[in-house]
Amino acid sequence: MRARHREIRAATAAALALTLALGGCAGMTDTQQRAVTGTAMGGAGGAALGAIAGNAGMGAAIGAGVGLLGGLLVDQHEKSKAEAYDQGVRDGRSAR
Repeated sequence: MRARHREIRAATAAALALTLALGGCAGMTDTQQRAVTGTAMGGAGGAALGAIAGNAGMGAAIGAGVGLLGGLLVDQHEKSKAEAYDQGVRDGRSAR
């Protein structure tokens, strides 16, 4: 039982370290920020679930991969929204 508590504490510490590291995202592009955020959130969530299941490292790795894909999907969605908005502005200006 004590080993399980250590593993959960290690996973929590890793999640906290990743969260604090996100403070350095100021110079990144939106795509990079979304990818890093998704990876960190997925890794933290995966580590927590993995610790409960008995393997925090594997959970973190899987969670990070899923989080990265999620972050990139969010990025593509945000870019398509921005492009649709810009297209609407262009269409509105050309209709004058």
